[in-house]
Amino acid sequence: MRCAVTTLYRAQRGMTLVEVLAVVVILGLLAGTLAIGFSGAFGKGKRELAKTGIGMIAQRVELYKQENDTYPDNNTGLAVLSDGHAEPTAAYYIGPDRLLDPWGHPYYIAVPGPNGHPYEIVSYGADGEAGGTGENADISNLNLRGTE
Repeated sequence: MRCAVTTLYRAQRGMTLVEVLAVVVILGLLAGTLAIGFSGAFGKGKRELAKTGIGMIAQRVELYKQENDTYPDNNTGLAVLSDGHAEPTAAYYIGPDRLLDPWGHPYYIAVPGPNGHPYEIVSYGADGEAGGTGENADISNLNLRGTE
């Protein structure tokens, strides 16, 4: 009978500290790997949203040009498309919240644009500064398709 009690006691034995630490380390490595992967995906998603926003703004700039025979000037910028400058019934009207990129920074317009383009609409990326790489890289309507 004594042998059966000893066997039962060993069968209910819990995990040792070393086993628990090994599981915690493995879970930590897995969580770190997933966090890095997801952060890259979120950054790429925001860049795609910025490209979509720039495309939409470029369409409104073209409508503005058709109605006013000129592109917005650099002093007023993209504000000419929004509240205080455009009526909500105007074909080129766009809400002020749509003039912010996914990082909360305003889109910018330069008239005339570089290399003979009539204008350039730019988002300066996550850092809001000109230049940069990765999530901080500039996005322009001139390179939405990967060409300058």
